[in-house]
Amino acid sequence: MQKTKKSGLPDNLIMRHDPHFVELIASKTSAPRIRMIPLDRIEPNPRQPRSELGDIQELMDSIKAKGVLEPIIVRPKGEKFEIIAGERRFVASRNLGLKEIPCIEMVVGDQEAMEISLIENLQRKDLDIFEEADGLKALMSLYGYSHQEVADKIGKARSTITEIISVSRIPLSLREKLKDAGITSRSTIIEIAKIENQETMARVVDQIVERKLTRTDTRDLTKLFKEKEEKEKPKYFVYNFVPKDNKNFRLRIEFKKEVVTRQELINILEDVIRQLREESSSKRGPSQPKDEPESKG
Repeated sequence: MQKTKKSGLPDNLIMRHDPHFVELIASKTSAPRIRMIPLDRIEPNPRQPRSELGDIQELMDSIKAKGVLEPIIVRPKGEKFEIIAGERRFVASRNLGLKEIPCIEMVVGDQEAMEISLIENLQRKDLDIFEEADGLKALMSLYGYSHQEVADKIGKARSTITEIISVSRIPLSLREKLKDAGITSRSTIIEIAKIENQETMARVVDQIVERKLTRTDTRDLTKLFKEKEEKEKPKYFVYNFVPKDNKNFRLRIEFKKEVVTRQELINILEDVIRQLREESSSKRGPSQPKDEPESKG
C-alpha cells in the first residue's frame, strides 16, 4: 500500500545537530571554564585579602595524596593568568613540584575579581577573626554594602556580621598582644571590640593577658570599667524651659561646665536675643524711601 502522507519534517527544515552549531553556542557563553593550566603561567594576586598564608604543610600532604580536589579561580592577564582565589593551593602545588593545576577561568574586571576573592576567602574556615573582620570591612568600604548585604553574600546572620566587623576597631598593637599571648577565642575578642574607649580597651587587654581571663570574666571586667567611666564622667549642666501656655516649643541649653548661676543664664539668653536682632536687622538692610507721586498740572 502506497503512503499518501509524508511524515517527518518538511523538506525545507533540517535538525540543527551538527557540531558547528554546538561550538557556536559554546563560543557565545560567558560561563567559567575549568581547565588545566601550567603553574608557570599563573601569577599570585597582588591584592590578596589574606595577610598571611599560614602553615600549608597539611594542605601539601593532602595534595600529595589525593591531588588538587578543588580548582583555583583565575582570570586571564595578557599571556598569563592571575589568581582570584586559591593562592594556598597554588603555593602548595608549586612547592610539591607540580607542573599544572586545575583552574576555573573567569573573565572579570578588577572590581569583580576583588569581590570574588574577598567572598571566597571569607567563606573559608581557617581565617582568624582579625582577617575576617578586615575582609568584611573591606567588602563594605569598597562596594558600599550594608551589613545585611554582606550577610547575604557570605551566608551568615546579620548579627554575626555586625559583631565580626566590630573587631576591625581593635588597634594593631592590641591584636599583636593578644596573638602573642595565644588568645584566639572569638567570643573574648568580640567582647573586647565592644569597648568604645580605646584606652579602656588597652587596659582590659592587659588584664586578660596577665590574668588569663575567660570570655565571661572579660564581659564582667568590661562592665566594671564601663560603670567606672560613667561615674567619673563629668555631668554637664542642662537648662530646660517648657512654657505652660505655649506647647509649640521648648528650650534646651547645654553648658560645658557642671555649675551655672542664674545670672550667667540670664546673660547668655540676653546675648542670644541681641545676636538674633542684629542678624534680623542686617538681613533687612537700609530702608528705601518711597517714590514721590507725580504732580499733575
